[in-house]
Amino acid sequence: MEFPDLGKHCSEKTCKQLDFLPIKCDVCKQDFCKDHFTYAAHKCPFAFKKDVQVPVCPLCHIPIPIKKGQIPDVVVGDHMDRDCKYHPGKNKEKVFAHRCSKGGCKKREMLQVACAQCYGNFCIQHRHPLDHSCRHASRPTSNAGCSSMRALELEPSGAVNALSSWWLTRQFRWKAKR
Repeated sequence: MEFPDLGKHCSEKTCKQLDFLPIKCDVCKQDFCKDHFTYAAHKCPFAFKKDVQVPVCPLCHIPIPIKKGQIPDVVVGDHMDRDCKYHPGKNKEKVFAHRCSKGGCKKREMLQVACAQCYGNFCIQHRHPLDHSCRHASRPTSNAGCSSMRALELEPSGAVNALSSWWLTRQFRWKAKR
């Protein structure tokens, strides 16, 4: 052999493999191969000094302190039974929180759909001023104007479509005045 000092044998009693890139355990200071360098693989007697794991409550996500020699599952179970701040009924947020302001309608929406004229909150079915009998409109819109506005809203939106729908609305209102 040309380099007799190169590499070290694994310190695991059952292995003793010659490894040219051995890994030194940071606790027991012995050299190990790639298969035995973890604390569990070489049964490191001082692993408790470095291999400290803190269990976390799966409900409230708070770390639970445990003393040496305690079983983590038992300690977390006791925490869940006694000290856990998680209350399943109180922590759930309502997804459909915005109730329709139209009288008699009990529908709820995920997003707020406000009328631009009366500022009421409405469901998708009652979002247009004529559908919820909006009394705060500056000028009443005709049924024909509303239906053409709905048809335009179904098309893909963009700056050009928004401008053209605004122009068509103005034209329908002007013709309705005559």
